[in-house]
Amino acid sequence: MTRAVQWILALNIGVYFLQLTLFGSDAVYSALALDPARFPSAWWTVGTYMFVHAWLAHLAFNMFTLWMFGPRLEQEWGTRSFVQFYLWCGLGGAIAHLALAQHSAVIGASGAISGVLVAYALRWPDEEVYLFGVIPMKSRWLVAALLAMNVIFALSPSSRIDWTAHVGGMAFGWIFLKVYAVGGLTRVKGWVSSVPDESEDMPRAVPRNRGPMRERGGNVDEVVERSNAVVLRERKPLQHIPKQETPKEYAARVNQLLDKISQHGIGSLSREERRILEEMSRKLRDQ
Repeated sequence: MTRAVQWILALNIGVYFLQLTLFGSDAVYSALALDPARFPSAWWTVGTYMFVHAWLAHLAFNMFTLWMFGPRLEQEWGTRSFVQFYLWCGLGGAIAHLALAQHSAVIGASGAISGVLVAYALRWPDEEVYLFGVIPMKSRWLVAALLAMNVIFALSPSSRIDWTAHVGGMAFGWIFLKVYAVGGLTRVKGWVSSVPDESEDMPRAVPRNRGPMRERGGNVDEVVERSNAVVLRERKPLQHIPKQETPKEYAARVNQLLDKISQHGIGSLSREERRILEEMSRKLRDQ
């Protein structure tokens, strides 16, 4: 199990344990649940509500879903990006609840978990998963089924399920992934595609190939003689010097790597390919 998923599981289980043993449900709900009637004075509850659960089955279902789908996403994105995504989806659930269900409080990780499911389905749409751990289906159809169930909850006045947080988490998850794609891969693609062919017009982030500095002042024959003397004295074997890529070739290679990430994920890159992208990332930061 990955680190962020472990911490999220531990935090949710820990809060539920304290709720049962030390503080009681009423005190925990009062302090941590998101209640539109108390907002914005209780502003912190937009973040705390997602770590509180009403009963054991509620907690178990959400944590089981996170355990099933979260680790693979965290391995794909890294711990920091996964945590940002999880909290962002939870925030989306809170905003949707405040906007659409102003007469009731909400608790639970369902908004954040719904966003995780959307991300998994978009990344691996044809992978077989199990609804409720029993019914096999492709991940994209799992998300479609969850959306359908939330529509049913929305049309049922007697339902106690907070569909607004589910839909808000899904929507914010989708927005996060689309904005990340536009601001990340597309930005890099736009930068490398604009690299000119002429080296003199290159942006300063692109290293220019410069010839050796000419010796200033002094006789050319003396310079050559000193150079030959150094070569004769050291007698080192000649090493293979790799061919220097032109900016156009370099841009094309980076574009190929970005396309590979879009289709197969960053985990499909080799060590050398990752090095190339890290080099490009450093150049972008230096601009």
